[in-house]
Amino acid sequence: MRIGIDLGGTKIEAVALDGSAELSRVRIETPHGDYGATLDAVVEMVRQLEAWCGGRGTVGVGIPGTVSSDSGLVKNANSVWLIGRPLKADLEQRLDREIRLANDANCFAISEATDGAGAGADVVFGAIVGTGTGAGIVVRGRLLTGPNGIAGEWGHNSMPWPEDEEHPGPPCYCGRQGCIETFLSGPGLQADYHRRAGRSLSPPAILEAAEAGERDASEALDRYEDRMARSLASIINVLDPDVIVLGGGLSNIARLYTNVPVRWGRHVFAAAEGREPVRTTLVPARHGDASGVRGAAGLWPD
Repeated sequence: MRIGIDLGGTKIEAVALDGSAELSRVRIETPHGDYGATLDAVVEMVRQLEAWCGGRGTVGVGIPGTVSSDSGLVKNANSVWLIGRPLKADLEQRLDREIRLANDANCFAISEATDGAGAGADVVFGAIVGTGTGAGIVVRGRLLTGPNGIAGEWGHNSMPWPEDEEHPGPPCYCGRQGCIETFLSGPGLQADYHRRAGRSLSPPAILEAAEAGERDASEALDRYEDRMARSLASIINVLDPDVIVLGGGLSNIARLYTNVPVRWGRHVFAAAEGREPVRTTLVPARHGDASGVRGAAGLWPD
């Protein structure tokens, strides 16, 4: 039995797998800002799954950051209460076994490249747009991480081809301003709507309002699509992936898959030069919300 944990900024999800078959699943809200409570929650979820399934499993955990190869401490996490913490060592002590940790976007990407929406593609860029904005890169079935462990971190580059109103941009938890994440994450979309409309709505409520004809909501989604198109065009210009797979809560906005590729043609090099169409495709995750947790379980071989 393999247990996967997706430790997100909003929710923690855990799944127990036997091969590719799902045995059991549990999901709870993340104890935001509380490292000790987060540890307790992960440990309790593992114990629940093992009790329900009647066995002991391997444990893989996807986190919204990465682990420093020098110190073993979490870094670059938008769940900032994890930063500087020995999460791997603490979980290993509490669960009395080796734990494998990886970036949550990397878990998502390898899941979708293996048997998901990117299966069979040479180069897959798996992008998560949810509480944060991250991504993983899989080339011919192999996950790329890089010597700094940050391959795919498109969310902490500046917004490409910025408009005047996007300077200097909203502050980001990483200490800079105007990062892609501050525009394309769920909180980023919510903040953008609030700046124009003067009131706060969740992303699903913004979508609902736009579908009902509200101008502020429609314009917020229009800006969001344009920003996503510019951001992904910069990825295509550098990486030229066969497929871009979207995950996270905002990946459920169906209009993105039609509107964003239409918009990114203005910024992709070959298309902008009038030579040929962009052949990269934009698709939703086949495994939906389960993809990250399946990828975390897959940190251990079947």
